[in-house]
Amino acid sequence: MLRPDAPERADTSSGQLSVSVIICTYTDERWDELCDALDSLGRQRLAPAEIIVVTDHNRGLFDRVRAERPLVTVVENGGQRGLSGARNTGVLTASSDIVAFMDDDAIAENDWLEQLIVPYASEDVIGVGGSVEPYWVDQRPRALPEEFYWVVGCSYRGLPTARAVIRNFIGANMSYRRAVFQEVGGFRATLGRVDSTPLGCEETEFGVRATAARPGAVLLYEPLARVRHRVPPGRTTWGYFRARCYSEGLSKAEVVRHAGASAGLRSERSYTFHTLPRALVRELGATVRQADRAAILRAAALGIGVAWTSAGYVVGRTRARMNTASSRMTASGPSPVPLRRV
Repeated sequence: MLRPDAPERADTSSGQLSVSVIICTYTDERWDELCDALDSLGRQRLAPAEIIVVTDHNRGLFDRVRAERPLVTVVENGGQRGLSGARNTGVLTASSDIVAFMDDDAIAENDWLEQLIVPYASEDVIGVGGSVEPYWVDQRPRALPEEFYWVVGCSYRGLPTARAVIRNFIGANMSYRRAVFQEVGGFRATLGRVDSTPLGCEETEFGVRATAARPGAVLLYEPLARVRHRVPPGRTTWGYFRARCYSEGLSKAEVVRHAGASAGLRSERSYTFHTLPRALVRELGATVRQADRAAILRAAALGIGVAWTSAGYVVGRTRARMNTASSRMTASGPSPVPLRRV
């Protein structure tokens, strides 16, 4: 059980599934962005049953949210520092049928929740995620190919363009049935962003684990459920691009350690061997036919991105093998992913 004292389901007398929206935040520097995110939830056509803000080991920020946003539920991360621990704390606090997650620097379209819950009419659907559109604070970097928009936390070219089954969601816009967390536990604390360190893939590992636990269960991508994700200038530099790609490789190696290569890299194989080659041909063609200077930079970014992601993955797999050998010596197995009461 997730919380023995919590109701198994929220009130559904109207026939409508209830939704708790969870926003995790860790720094006062994004206060204005957090307020914009909360304001966008206040404009939803389908009002959330509750809005939960989880502060990540920042007591001052907790006090500020509680004082200035009295209509939201604010709790402190009761688990390990980082995004995974904060999300798990939010799930433990929630009481609705569906728990939805949005980043503190994202803005939801007015029909976001309305679109997000439609696929839940099917009992086989245990999670629904939506599209994440970039909101460039400065200007869109012409050297960044759309295939690598995942670097800035947004939907990228290669994702479905219509409702479709998918392995995992982008964390800025995702939701799950609350009962799933009761069955399989929470997000793995060894994955996920900690403060500004650009790690991730906790959504990947959780999605694999959740669907494996329920035969026939699926996660659906609904691009009509849209949020806009702020992309500040600091995330459009070559330095951030390389760091994010390298961290993605490290994180993917950790996913493979827990979920296996078949499930952990299924989407990546199609992306690497089909989506990226087409992108490279497109950009090189634009360079030749249109003399587009930015196209050659985008072609270079495709190669650099693959190289740094691969390097991170190799390093991560090497570390994993060393850790596995050490675990065998101490006779310790894989760590569970419990959700404890806060």
